[in-house]
Amino acid sequence: MARISFHGGAREVTGACYLLKTEHANILVDCGLFQGCDECADMNFRGFLFDPKIIDALFVTHAHVDHIGRIPKLVREGFRGPIFSTAPTKDLAMLLLRDSLSLAAREKERLFEEKDMDQAFSQMKTLRYHESIHLGDADIMLRNAGHILGSSFVEIHAEGKKILFTGDLGNIPSLLLPGPEIVPDAEYMVIESTYGGKEHEDPRERISQLERAVEDVAARGGTLLIPAFATERTQDILHLLNELLLYKRIPEIPVFVDSPLAIRVTEVFERYPEYYKEEIKELFLKHPKLFKFKKLQFTESAEDSKKINNIIGPKVIIAGSGMMNGGRVLHHARRYLSDQKSILLIIGYQAAGSLGRRLIDGETMVKIFGEDIPVHAEIRKINGFSAHADNSQLYDFVYESRNSLKQVFVVQGEEARAMHFMQEIRDRLGTRAEAPILGDEMEI
Repeated sequence: MARISFHGGAREVTGACYLLKTEHANILVDCGLFQGCDECADMNFRGFLFDPKIIDALFVTHAHVDHIGRIPKLVREGFRGPIFSTAPTKDLAMLLLRDSLSLAAREKERLFEEKDMDQAFSQMKTLRYHESIHLGDADIMLRNAGHILGSSFVEIHAEGKKILFTGDLGNIPSLLLPGPEIVPDAEYMVIESTYGGKEHEDPRERISQLERAVEDVAARGGTLLIPAFATERTQDILHLLNELLLYKRIPEIPVFVDSPLAIRVTEVFERYPEYYKEEIKELFLKHPKLFKFKKLQFTESAEDSKKINNIIGPKVIIAGSGMMNGGRVLHHARRYLSDQKSILLIIGYQAAGSLGRRLIDGETMVKIFGEDIPVHAEIRKINGFSAHADNSQLYDFVYESRNSLKQVFVVQGEEARAMHFMQEIRDRLGTRAEAPILGDEMEI
């Protein structure tokens, strides 16, 4: 009998890592970093509950650090098998892992070294969507998940069973990407639940709310500070600002992308237009500068970043990190959170305990770099930019396999979200559903 064990992403959003054992293959799906909690550092530094040397292959659903961040640690501890992903995921993973090296340290101890990353990169191989490979007694292929550029479902046929690992399921409609593929006949499904029990606002609202934020900050002469993930979210915002400027729906004010990583990621996006949805492909052929416009400046160096402060408002600053748990956005937050003319615009998921989440929850005084900062800036949040499916979309995806499903494992959500979605599957579909805890192993 095949067995699935859960080594991250179990009643928590981050740390995705799942091991499928069949009679003749040990297949790992994702190996991500735990993020956004007080115990996360300890969890990352703990040993794996399996021997990395026995893993035959690792399949990566997409390049977010909570899905790839422990790969060099896996290699460091003896994994030498192939690492499969799409080409964009490989390119993005190489950027994001290098960027995470400084985060992978605790006092004098390192989660991994640069040589471990280099070894991991040497093991990476690329697959096209629907290209099947054989491994032991399993046939595996990647399908489009519609989450970020190159993101995938991992579909495995083994021991007469069809098992689907969704990774992160894309929000519909995405600004740049086609929607997730429909899978009508999965028998076992490991599915995310980041937005279990929650619904996104009308996607048209994200455009009008971004437009309003730019207009309001321009009228006030303040700063619009947008903490943004370097991958997908920054490119979405740049594309939308470009479009709003083209149709003269917002005033021309300076826009700064203050993230060297986001700059490199944007270059990867420009290399893979074949992964865009059809209308964006057509637009790209006519206007290849999807992510560039007048008064946009990319700031590479720390010195250039500091110079942004010399620019009198109004202005827009897009800076990492997306959850405000590090990066250049903290320097800007220290300067502009106390400014009542400014707006902090949150556009992505904020993990419990992160600075972004605490600001959304209404904290009026925060500590940044040891300094107490009063919060006088207006705090706004746009949910429609999420790259994750909401509860209805998650349910609809599971529903497509209702006639074949034998069991669903709900992962990658805070406990309340995972439990809500698990119960909905049980109640509405009458299908066995579980929300595993860390270390659980289940027979299928």
